[in-house]
Amino acid sequence: MTHFVIFITLTVSVSCRQSPEKLVGITGNQIPITDSLHGMDSILTYVASYGKHIDEVLDEQLAYAPVKITKEDGSYNSSEGNLMADIVMERANPVFESRTGKKIDFVLINFGGLRSSISKGPVSARTAYEVMPFENHIMVVELSGKSVGKLIDFLVASHTAHPISGLHIVLDKNDRLRSVDIQGKPFDKNRHYFVATSNYLLGGGDHMDFFKEAIQVTDIDYLIRKAMIDYFTKNDTITAAVDDRFIKVK
Repeated sequence: MTHFVIFITLTVSVSCRQSPEKLVGITGNQIPITDSLHGMDSILTYVASYGKHIDEVLDEQLAYAPVKITKEDGSYNSSEGNLMADIVMERANPVFESRTGKKIDFVLINFGGLRSSISKGPVSARTAYEVMPFENHIMVVELSGKSVGKLIDFLVASHTAHPISGLHIVLDKNDRLRSVDIQGKPFDKNRHYFVATSNYLLGGGDHMDFFKEAIQVTDIDYLIRKAMIDYFTKNDTITAAVDDRFIKVK
């Protein structure tokens, strides 16, 4: 694969009367980066120690996974999706409650945001970077019952195991909604709910436009990846399974 570096030259016009500088042109050229280019030994030597230190930090074992944890092992929910949503709930809720006095009702993040499985064996900070390589951070969104209804309809229609926590959805054999519970209580369309999600979804990512109807948004300044690392640090064994939080009855 060939990469490119683009060099841009700015031309600025300045008169002798010290008038404000004015941009009069931009030129640039594209320089391909291929295997024919060689690194400069002095620079490679300089950065080598930094690279070694970063690798040591990323690869230090934080926990252990007895089995592979993946988003591909369930139709309506998955072991990895459940783990991720539960991590967000466990790590974000105390922060949100301390700042607002309120609690998160449920979590929704997107299936596509999980970019790697968690392999059986040692779990490290690098594991978190592989699963969640983006700088997505946790947002807590206040939604009306009407908007939450749209959220539920979206999950039912998507036929995708989007990670959820605190939410229990049951479909009948014809894929029609049978029941919805939030924190163990039936969904109430007349109340508001606090939903933890990512800043990406808050903007309507993955067609989750219902988040654009947010009544109030709280940024708790917490990266999802950092929540994962904190969770791995706290728990020496990482386990997760497909369960009944979103199921279809036969």
